[in-house]
Amino acid sequence: MVLISHGTGGSPLVYRTIARHLARNGFVVGMLEHPYNNRNDNTLEGTIDNLTIRPKHISMAIDWFFNSEDFTKFLKPDSVSVIGHSMGGYTALAASGGIPSSFPYESSDEKSHLINVTHDYRIKSLVLLAPASVWFKTKGALAGINIPILMLVGEKDQFTPYFHAEIIFNGITDNTKIQHRIVENAGHFSFLSPFPKEMMNASFLPSQDPPSFNREYFHHELNEEITEFLLKNI
Repeated sequence: MVLISHGTGGSPLVYRTIARHLARNGFVVGMLEHPYNNRNDNTLEGTIDNLTIRPKHISMAIDWFFNSEDFTKFLKPDSVSVIGHSMGGYTALAASGGIPSSFPYESSDEKSHLINVTHDYRIKSLVLLAPASVWFKTKGALAGINIPILMLVGEKDQFTPYFHAEIIFNGITDNTKIQHRIVENAGHFSFLSPFPKEMMNASFLPSQDPPSFNREYFHHELNEEITEFLLKNI
């Protein structure tokens, strides 16, 4: 089973091509919409509450699928992967053994706090797409993660630039478990499914890529790369 965690203020629908491709290749795919941090209601963006509950959504979704008579017969026990884009990358890391810390501006007392998260050992691999990782900068914050990771980052990402990937590389104890690629000329939103032409304009940033980047072509490549990784690591 694969769960997809969207970015802050986002939607699961913008990963529809990845989800469809995985489903056609035999995976059960769950597309979460994180309450109060999505396109319809973004009340908790930038808060410690959001950092706390996002990883819980992952475990709740896993519980639901494994307790569902419609799905459980198709699922391999305790074998889950999480795909996380941007803030979804934070979510995936926190749910699989990371210990995040908040920033002072994220809580009412204006202090930094360790986030109370529970390691869900059913998660056996991660796919991180332009992951947001600044909440894992403290020593040992990622030492508890010991599973295969596919991490893809955009060369021209202005929202989660390369230092986010470096935090993960430096924090994971065995970084030989990380399969990593910098996607040439890709931006932060290049990992979202291509939008219809009617929605593509400069004022709608999720539809935009760096000049000459072909999102449609890239997603054919991306789908195959993710599928190949998951078939080996779930």
